[in-house]
Amino acid sequence: MRWTQRLRGTGVAVAAAALLGGALTLPSAQAAPAADGQLTDLVNPFIGTENEGNTYPGAAVPFGMVQFSPDTGHNTGYDHSDTHIRGFSTVHLSGVGCGLGGDLPVLPTTGDVKETDYAKYAAEFSHDDEEASPGAYRVGLKSGIDAELTATERTGVQRYTFPATDKANVLLNAGQSLHKTGSTEVEILDSRTVRTAITGSGFCQDTKPYTVYTITRFDRPFTTSGTWKGGTVTEGSKESSAGDERNGAFVRFDTSRDRTVEATTALSYVDAKGAALNLRAEGGRSYDRVAQAAQAAWEDRLDDVQAKGGSETVRRTFYSSLYRSFLAPNIGSDVDGRYTGWDQKTHRAKGFTYYQNWSLWDTYRTQAQLLALLAPHESRDMALSVLKIDEESGWLPKWGYGTVETNVMTGDPVTPFLTNAYQQGLLKGHEEEAYRALKKNADGVPPADSAPVGREANKEYLSDGFAPFIKGRPHAKPGDSDYDHGASATLEYALSDAMLGQMARDLGHEDDAQRYADRAENYRKIFDGSTGFFRARDASGAFTGPADPAKSEGFHEGTSWQYQWLVPQDLPGMVGLIGGKQATNDRLDSFFAYEQLLKDPAKTAREVWVNGPYDYYNADKYNPQNEPDLIAPYTYLSTGQPWKTTDVVHAALTLFTDTPTGMTGNDDLGTMSAWNVLSSIGVFPVQPGTDTWGLSTPVFERVDLTLDRRYYPNGRLTVKAPGTSDTNRYIQSASTDGADYGKTYLTTDDIRDTRELSFTVGDKPSAWGTSADAAPPALK
Repeated sequence: MRWTQRLRGTGVAVAAAALLGGALTLPSAQAAPAADGQLTDLVNPFIGTENEGNTYPGAAVPFGMVQFSPDTGHNTGYDHSDTHIRGFSTVHLSGVGCGLGGDLPVLPTTGDVKETDYAKYAAEFSHDDEEASPGAYRVGLKSGIDAELTATERTGVQRYTFPATDKANVLLNAGQSLHKTGSTEVEILDSRTVRTAITGSGFCQDTKPYTVYTITRFDRPFTTSGTWKGGTVTEGSKESSAGDERNGAFVRFDTSRDRTVEATTALSYVDAKGAALNLRAEGGRSYDRVAQAAQAAWEDRLDDVQAKGGSETVRRTFYSSLYRSFLAPNIGSDVDGRYTGWDQKTHRAKGFTYYQNWSLWDTYRTQAQLLALLAPHESRDMALSVLKIDEESGWLPKWGYGTVETNVMTGDPVTPFLTNAYQQGLLKGHEEEAYRALKKNADGVPPADSAPVGREANKEYLSDGFAPFIKGRPHAKPGDSDYDHGASATLEYALSDAMLGQMARDLGHEDDAQRYADRAENYRKIFDGSTGFFRARDASGAFTGPADPAKSEGFHEGTSWQYQWLVPQDLPGMVGLIGGKQATNDRLDSFFAYEQLLKDPAKTAREVWVNGPYDYYNADKYNPQNEPDLIAPYTYLSTGQPWKTTDVVHAALTLFTDTPTGMTGNDDLGTMSAWNVLSSIGVFPVQPGTDTWGLSTPVFERVDLTLDRRYYPNGRLTVKAPGTSDTNRYIQSASTDGADYGKTYLTTDDIRDTRELSFTVGDKPSAWGTSADAAPPALK
């Protein structure tokens, strides 16, 4: 039976068409043809669910606290190659590289409840009977049970259609998740309600624990219920608590006549009261109504970007990427404004929504800028949330999950994240507050008794101008260490110093501005003139590790070849170190295999560039699947050959496809997806942490962006490129509101003042963007 036919309720026939026009049927993993012009029809939530894209296909609303999705046994949740579902859990992050979330996996079963390990009681399923669209997910289990999921901001709604039986069960597993579980509590409050508290930790390595509270309310009473602990199931038991062992509850229904069971699960990171308040505020509606509202919320987001032209596949990958770009960060405050701060105390957000989950090493390069453009109000609240972390814990975050710091990744990503917010006008009234927090972070090191590592190698960096690479140095705190990646940490510190120096100058802190500008030149301290590449230095200052830049040590998830372009604050200076524009262009051409790319872009992207989601090292070619190289194609804008940026970007875009393997590496909370969106539009943040946007040829003939008038007075920006195609991809000329425009970049103020950016394209490179003043300027 079609999913559309199962929707019930007043007015549902019309709503069903809107909700389900994009329902996905596998194994082809292609969304259904658009039936009613809804942009949600173009979204394929299964993209990236195979080959370590680590996305999830389940239900969420934009930036929602809940991501209700199936877990199949993969360490990050769902893998399209798996055939069994262990449960539908409430917390997921799109594209993370290690196990995180998966709290309270719930699974419908029939018969007696005997097994308590979800790896053993997992339900078999087939992609032939599985569908997903923004805000909704459905699967037919081989057990004969049909499961449907949808979500509000703080709740997940489930509907199960059972066979006729007097033993229709719902298992609520508190003791197993995608992360390490420390302790759990389960309580059956009455004949319709189950409450849990789940304390867990870990993300790649152990972290401080956090607790998530849940309450699940069913639409009708159970006939019986019970709990389990370890391997023992106790029917009639109302409570169970455990350490790191299995723990959970089951509830049972008689579906001999009424085969459908619905339930709503609410979350809180504060306490049980918060979960109950969230349930009261957002629960109480039928599955159908919630699914319709979730689809409408996504349509409202997606229709701010109206792309015209391009193939069906390009449009599907584009809108699927846009969808994933709005999945995180996530609401962390309850409906009453309360949230758990990083001091593990309860606070209340006043005048803003508190957000959490900060994959900053990834998102500061692309997604932060996309959200500042398309969701500035939420971006403002996100920036304020990061400032609250400093206020409440004493230090800014690096990679924050829920209520704790994980210290995953290296460098100083919070600085360009917050200076971007400042440069985009999102911190009005909070400029000095943000600056004080950033200055403390840039000039100090968190104490040993605090969770964050911050700029861990700052003492040496401030005294010697570089972060040393100290192989095998013991880690003082969980997470990654800047000392393990001294060369790349130096480059990232210097980048952040440049961005903070610009903010300091804008705010009138001239002495600080000069000091940070001087430190932004520290990338020069790790340039080895004998090899012509950046290279790690040890504690004594000697260059260390292999001299071969393709086998270099001291770079986080990359080699010197890949990191040599991570000097967006001073590309002219870097070009000078390499030996001038010609030498730099020769090196760029080698890096991108440019001659091969011209002959066969897609083949070069897949077979010559670095491939594999975790293939970071021993390479001298472009890695489009990882963060250090995201800006690299735009380097040509600063070497007088801007047409090559389009060549490389368009080749990289072929790696995004409308299939489960259609992601380039981990999505990293929307980072890769945002790269796709921005590069497809032709406007990309080439200097993260500033207001500078590089230009390349769009893949669409026209894109109309609806912008928030509170931040962008014109309320829109239209980008045109009539006739753009695989062959007609070279910019011949550009104009802003009809006036000739010869530069290869715009500023945010330009975007605010411009209603139309137009490109004339042709089949051969031109002189556009090659004048001496056309390139994005260095920060001084």
